[in-house]
Formats: sequence, structure tokens, C-alpha cells
Amino acid sequence: QVQFVESGGGLVQPGGSLRLACAASESILGVMGWYRQDPGKQREVVSSITSRGYTSYVESVKGRFTISRDNDKNMVYLQMNSLKPEDPAVYYCNNIPARSSWGQGTQVTVSL
Repeated sequence: QVQFVESGGGLVQPGGSLRLACAASESILGVMGWYRQDPGKQREVVSSITSRGYTSYVESVKGRFTISRDNDKNMVYLQMNSLKPEDPAVYYCNNIPARSSWGQGTQVTVSL
């Protein structure tokens, strides 16, 4: 089963940027996605990317987040710009639909 390791989270001020990275233990196939989860809430898909590079985003992040993948390096990225107070969560990557175990995620915090 593929294992994912997320990194790149941190504390930024509103309007700041972060670049999340997801390293997969083996080749990533099919649709990949970034998910986020707030405490007490269900994990939700934020963005997805097909093997050919077609992308989609939840409405709240359109125009601010950009997903990308490097199939040769088994990596998926999420460039997060213009971060807002409603963006903080633990961010995870996985297939869509998720079929591998979840990594530890990476915490994104937006605060003055």
C-alpha cells in the first residue's frame, strides 16, 4: 500500500503563502488530491489532479491554491497563496477516492 508523507505546513499571516509537498513511497497513479480536516469536522477534498494534469478545486480556494504533481518523483504539491483565516487545518494527500492509509498530515495555521 502506498504511504504518503506530507510536509510544508506552518504558521503564516493572513495573505501569506505556503507550499505543501506530499512524497509517495511508490508510483502515484490515477487521481491524486489534497484533503484538509478541522478538528471535529469531516475530512474534505480541497483539490485534485488527474494523471494528465487536469485540476479541480473547491470553490473556497479557487484562484488561490494550485495543485501539481511530478510523477517521476512520486510527488504532489499544493501551492497556497493569499491564505485566509478559514484555511487552517491539517492537510493530507491521498488518492481520490482515498484508498491508501493516511499520512500524518501537515498543519497549516493562519494567524496574525
